[in-house]
Amino acid sequence: MSVRAVIFGCDGHELTSDEIAFFRQVKPWGFILFGRNCGSPDQVRRLTASMRDVLGRENAPILIDQEGGRVQRLRGAHWKPRPAAAAFGTISRQNPRAARDLAYDNARVMGAELLDLGVNVDCTPCVDVPIEGAHNIIGDRAFANDPWVVASLGQAVIDGMMDSGVLPVVKHIPGHGRARADSHMELPVVDTPREELERTDFTPFRALARAPLGMTAHVVYSDIDATAPATTSKKVIDEIVRGFIGFDNLLMTDDLTMRALKGSLTERVKASIAAGCDMILHCTRNMDEMREIAEATPVLSGKARERAERALQALAAPKPLEVAAVQSRVDSALSG
Repeated sequence: MSVRAVIFGCDGHELTSDEIAFFRQVKPWGFILFGRNCGSPDQVRRLTASMRDVLGRENAPILIDQEGGRVQRLRGAHWKPRPAAAAFGTISRQNPRAARDLAYDNARVMGAELLDLGVNVDCTPCVDVPIEGAHNIIGDRAFANDPWVVASLGQAVIDGMMDSGVLPVVKHIPGHGRARADSHMELPVVDTPREELERTDFTPFRALARAPLGMTAHVVYSDIDATAPATTSKKVIDEIVRGFIGFDNLLMTDDLTMRALKGSLTERVKASIAAGCDMILHCTRNMDEMREIAEATPVLSGKARERAERALQALAAPKPLEVAAVQSRVDSALSG
């Protein structure tokens, strides 16, 4: 079965007839959910089941951004608020082992909640390393400003998700922490020398290079490639992401509609694939945009297909978990 190298969003709580017809024809690799898609647990279960039915693949990836803090798509009366990553970094200053255990436990209960809804990929952890004066788009989404603390806590989240039967996505490769602009709105440019980036920003990604999935940063690193952000820079992907960092698993773009990127959607798709991205991510519900992106996006093949298959093969049955007990332990530690 041919599968297109793209992940799409949808409009609401259920697929429309137009969406069903489009997705059956295009055959995206998977879907991503947002708050607009999540009304109640039963409704989300019906939606994820219908998505897989449309694609005809039981293990089709369905993603969500459920980091905790400001970035969590499951909100309201049905779902428990989750702590921001910085909460674990704060605990780590006094007790690194306790912070790792807590980050793991929190990821376990989040993963169990997602899997129950039919979601099998979570776009977390965010392992960017922020600096003073950077834009707050990362802020408390980061664990800490020490790259080794970030790597340690990021690994705990990866382990917790994997043990819950959910694939994690490390982001934003090779680092968004120094950006002084929000890439949703404009293109950030980082002028820090490459050697310093290798010692700091790139360190957590290098330590976590075995993660099954990664998401790019729409950021220019001028000392490496002053002409293009990482997402569309073959030099950054070849020399840094695949080279220095050593990440050889599936690499998806951040959302291609973000204003950091220039050109038409067709041009963005072609530039991202040419640079070495394996998968295109499109997050809006706009059908005209999806049609344009689908037309420009290739069918999964070659190394990209191998990486996509390897990621799904990493999905395993969740390990036993006493959800209530673990959640109570997390709540107690964070309230203290």
